[in-house]
Amino acid sequence: MEESSEESLSFSVRVFTLQEEEEPLQVEVSTEKHVNVCRQKAEQELTVLLTNGLEAQQLTVQDANRASVFQFTVCEEMDCCQVGGQSFLVTLGKLSLLLQFKTATDMKNFQRVLKHGDGEDRRVGCRDERGNEDAEGGHAASTRHPTMFETRTENAPTQCYQFHSCLGLHQSLLQDYLRTATYQRAILANDADFRDKVVLDVCCGSGILSFFAAQAGASRVYAVDSSPMAKYTKILVQSNHLSERIRVLEGEVEQVDCPDMVDVIISEPMGYMLLNEKLMGNFLYAKKWLKPNGLMFPSYGDIHLAPFTDEQFYFEHYAQASFWQQKSFYGVNLSALHNAAVDEFFRQPIVDTFEVHILMARSVKHCINFMEAKEEDLHRMEIPFVFTLLQSGLVHGFAFWFDVAYRGSQSTVWLSTAPTEPLTRWAQIRCLLQTPLFAKMGQTLSGTVLLAANSRQSYDIHITATVDQSGFRSENILDLKNPFFRIPSWFQN
Repeated sequence: MEESSEESLSFSVRVFTLQEEEEPLQVEVSTEKHVNVCRQKAEQELTVLLTNGLEAQQLTVQDANRASVFQFTVCEEMDCCQVGGQSFLVTLGKLSLLLQFKTATDMKNFQRVLKHGDGEDRRVGCRDERGNEDAEGGHAASTRHPTMFETRTENAPTQCYQFHSCLGLHQSLLQDYLRTATYQRAILANDADFRDKVVLDVCCGSGILSFFAAQAGASRVYAVDSSPMAKYTKILVQSNHLSERIRVLEGEVEQVDCPDMVDVIISEPMGYMLLNEKLMGNFLYAKKWLKPNGLMFPSYGDIHLAPFTDEQFYFEHYAQASFWQQKSFYGVNLSALHNAAVDEFFRQPIVDTFEVHILMARSVKHCINFMEAKEEDLHRMEIPFVFTLLQSGLVHGFAFWFDVAYRGSQSTVWLSTAPTEPLTRWAQIRCLLQTPLFAKMGQTLSGTVLLAANSRQSYDIHITATVDQSGFRSENILDLKNPFFRIPSWFQN
């Protein structure tokens, strides 16, 4: 193998094989493409080689005789993710290694080596989070095979799963008391529906719902997740001595083969405005394994919407584009882009919470029965509305929230994200109209909200509203995949 001309950088790393109970390994990682590995309580020395080929990188572990113990091909099928601030998980097939670095800087340097194949911080043909080609080195990218990281960036669903593999995120989900406690209450309050039954947990994440099903007496739980988080779910199942009852199926729900038909499907498929991230599609797809008269938790959901008035909120959001009104920014007139900036900011739904007094009418709702709905039913949903206004003023936009119900044979339990209820991780969503509408108390506001699925695992929101008595009309199109977070930063996970 060709040696690097760069100065070698080495790091101490502890290595764990997640599927087996092994002693940690001591590792020296080098940007000269080799890693010396030795067991802490054994004399055997292993070597990890990171080899750059024309088509792909190879990550190889060798023993003292240079015999290959196992090997990774750095490719799209290989799962890699950061775990916390100082660890890195590498998985291919059934083989998983957790590299635990002494410092976060060491881990980032190792990621850079794995990403680029050398110690240089070149950004050749990289793509940003929206999939746009980087300005630097974009031409050079066409002359070489893209790295595994670049290939995966173009795969939006995989990006979503990588994001959902973070332990920090799952900690925030578990710490949402209303969310977690409501699920446990819904399952345990209907223990007759779970006792001695087979349960499927779709997109299980940490597996907390699987544990609740086991607490309710389920004889077998199949927990499905395609993200690297599934490795940690297996560890939790083993450490809680539930391996005989909870089986983790690793892979996307469309790809795994559930061994049995199931009595109950459980999941937490809700995103912002209920449908963001399209996890609901996976939930509905899993019905292919549901026995006749089986149950789904949640059982149905309601999307609520209502007009609101909030002048300060409107102008605060409008003011975000004021930067582009400058006529001498380092001698450059930016004002020609002001209107485009306003359009861009108004395409953002705002995730926040509000006082109910700003609502100008009683909400209307769109109901989805998960037991009856099909995946294609979620591709395009039109919600017509007619509001009788309870106060006069400017209609600045529409507020959205959702409720879901867990209907069992013994009890129906509700989880609500309404502004009148305790705050949850979903908060509420507000969608502004670029042109507010004036209306008087008693007048009617009619129109439609169209939710159209897009290729970004989310929806475009088309809003059209008319004050019937005056004929004044306003509309907007918003991108649910690109919300503006007006809630505290700690809440955005």
